[in-house]
Amino acid sequence: MDKTVVELFAGVGGFRVGFNHITKIDQDGRAIENPNFDFVWANQWEPSTSIQPAFQCYQKRFGESTSHVNKDIAKVDAKDIPNHTVLVGGFPCQDYSVARSLSGEKGIQGKKGVLFWEIIRIIKEKQTPFILLENVDRLLKSPSKQRGRDFGIMLRALGDLGYLVQWRIINAADYGHPQRRRRVFIFAAKNNTKYFSKISSLNPRDVITQFGIFSNRFQVNTLSHVVESDFLSTYTDLVTVSDKFHFSFENAGVYLDGKITTGKANPILSQQFQLQSILDEKIDDDTLYLKDSQIKKFEYLKGAKKVPRTSLNGMQYFYSEGGMAFPDDLTSPARTMLTSEGTINRSTHVVQDPISKQLRKLSPNECEKINEFPAGWTNSGMSKNKRYFMMGNALVCGVVRKLGDTISEVITSE
Repeated sequence: MDKTVVELFAGVGGFRVGFNHITKIDQDGRAIENPNFDFVWANQWEPSTSIQPAFQCYQKRFGESTSHVNKDIAKVDAKDIPNHTVLVGGFPCQDYSVARSLSGEKGIQGKKGVLFWEIIRIIKEKQTPFILLENVDRLLKSPSKQRGRDFGIMLRALGDLGYLVQWRIINAADYGHPQRRRRVFIFAAKNNTKYFSKISSLNPRDVITQFGIFSNRFQVNTLSHVVESDFLSTYTDLVTVSDKFHFSFENAGVYLDGKITTGKANPILSQQFQLQSILDEKIDDDTLYLKDSQIKKFEYLKGAKKVPRTSLNGMQYFYSEGGMAFPDDLTSPARTMLTSEGTINRSTHVVQDPISKQLRKLSPNECEKINEFPAGWTNSGMSKNKRYFMMGNALVCGVVRKLGDTISEVITSE
């Protein structure tokens, strides 16, 4: 079995950076890849705009190619996508609800524009052996009025296509990475693989704690709050799941043949990464240093506060929020980076520069290093604000690197 990969919703190439251990860019701006995996096709598309900075960055780092496609994935014929062993992608958390089609009882329609259904369409056509997906951790609890429904729909949809599914919420900082970023990773294996046969024969609890795709490099010491349930298999189809499913998923689990096993996996913590270790030695951009008026604004935004407000129905209440460290602690990992990084915002990092001792925002290069991209990765023609935005949307490449190494071993065993 070859190590070919298709990358959906590619962004600026975080999965490829991680899988192929990319740490440097050559003098022509191309990524220096360890060819662990062969990325045979990638798609990146930003709707409602003629400017495609993420795709342009991807092309600059990996070269222009007909296999790099800048097109709405819904308009791509799945037959035109090359056969591949692994499909990867970080897709948005959306409303996954489904309903009957207007044409009759047999047809089931996912909500239009929901990108998860494009994943299902592609793997149905290509019969992809292995899938690795990434999403925000709140996916497991959405929507708020029907907890767990969206993830339940995903599990059932993948299960109906013959996949065994494992998931884990990973906080990158717990395992020695530069950022306290929590994301859910979802790994699915097709029922015609040796890996499927091996894992399906094991106790699901042992899969979560010892033998699964995540436990190898993201070790846990205990598993608590374990729940086992097969009620997802009692629903006749996805419409029934969409209408009735409600379940409390924990941060780790296994799904096979309608049976959910989930529990709270408690990580074996690694030594904490220190933010100061990735700070640039020299900052040439004077606009990063804070003026007195900006410091006062940040002090207010990051400080504890209790603000009186009025709801839509006229009720008076207080909006409260706790204080944040100001400036950020340089001996701890970075906080979760958001797309608003670089603006005057409560979530924006502010550090005391080790050399000048002045307060400043992080540079785009430092934000890239926090996500374990090579410094300068998004310096591809996009604006500084866009570079911050890209990193707020990105994944921590070091986490993906570890998962890629494990998946490489799985494929070799096939």
